[in-house]
Amino acid sequence: MATSIPEAVKSELIKAQRREITEYHVYSRLAGVVKDKHNSEILQRIGDDELRHAQFWARYTGQEVKPDRFVVFLFYWLARILGITFGIKLMELGEERAQVNYTAIAEYIPEAERIAHEEDAHEQQLIALIDEELLNYVGSMVLGLNDALVELTGALAGLTFALQNNKLVALSGLITGIAASLSMAASEYLSRKSEGKFDTALTSSMYTGAAYICTVVLLILPYFLFQHHIISLTATLVVALLIIFCFSFYVSVVQELSFKERFLEMAVLSMGVALISFVVGYLLQSVLGVDV
Repeated sequence: MATSIPEAVKSELIKAQRREITEYHVYSRLAGVVKDKHNSEILQRIGDDELRHAQFWARYTGQEVKPDRFVVFLFYWLARILGITFGIKLMELGEERAQVNYTAIAEYIPEAERIAHEEDAHEQQLIALIDEELLNYVGSMVLGLNDALVELTGALAGLTFALQNNKLVALSGLITGIAASLSMAASEYLSRKSEGKFDTALTSSMYTGAAYICTVVLLILPYFLFQHHIISLTATLVVALLIIFCFSFYVSVVQELSFKERFLEMAVLSMGVALISFVVGYLLQSVLGVDV
C-alpha cells in the first residue's frame, strides 16, 4: 500500500503521522497528571483519537514514526505552568501554521480530508469541555493587571519627574501600589457579592489582588536596579510593554481573540496615562517650586 504512493505524498503522510503521535504523547502525559477527573478523561479521549489517527496514517506509510520529543516536552510544561487550555490551544495554533497538505493526500487516500476535518471539529469540541479554574477568573486578572498598569505607570512617571529620587519614587510607588491592590481586591469581592456570586467572590478578589501586586513589583523593580531616575522610568515603561505583550498573547490564545487589538488597546492606555502624568509631574514641580 505504501509503495503505490509518491514520495512527496508519503512525506506529507509522515508529517501527519508524526503530528498525531506527538499530540498523543502530550495529551496522554497531561491526562496522567491532571487531578480533575473530568479534565483528565477529556484529555485522554483526545489523546486516544490522536493515536488512532496516527495508526491510520501508519497503514499507508508502512513505518513507525517517533514523536517530536522537544514538542512533547515544551507543550507539556507550558500546559502545566500556564494552564491546560493555553498549552493545548497554543499547540493547535502552531500546527495550523505548519498544516499538512491533506488535499494532495486525498488524491491517493480519499478519506484523508474528511478525517482531518472531523478530527479538528471533534478536537475543538472536546477542548471546549475542559473546565479550568484559572480561565474562570481571567476577567479578574485582566481587571487587576490593567488597573495596575494604567494607574502605576502614570503614578511612577509623575513621581519620577516630581521627586527625581529613585528611593523616594520606589517607596511612594510601593505604598501606592500595595494600597491600590488591596482596594481593588476588596472592590472585586464586593462587586461579586452584589451580583450574587457568593461562591466565587473571595477567589475572584484574590486573583485581582495577586495580578495587581505582581504587576506593581515588576514595575517598581527598575528603581531598585538603576541609579538614574530617567533610566529607571524608561526600564519601567519597557517592563510595562512586556507585561502587556505577554498577557495579551495569553488572553488572545485562551479566549481566541485578536492579539493585535488587545495589545494596542492596553499599550496606548498605559503609555498615554504615563505621558500625561509625566507632564503633570513636571508642571507641578515647576509651579510649586518643589525641590527634593
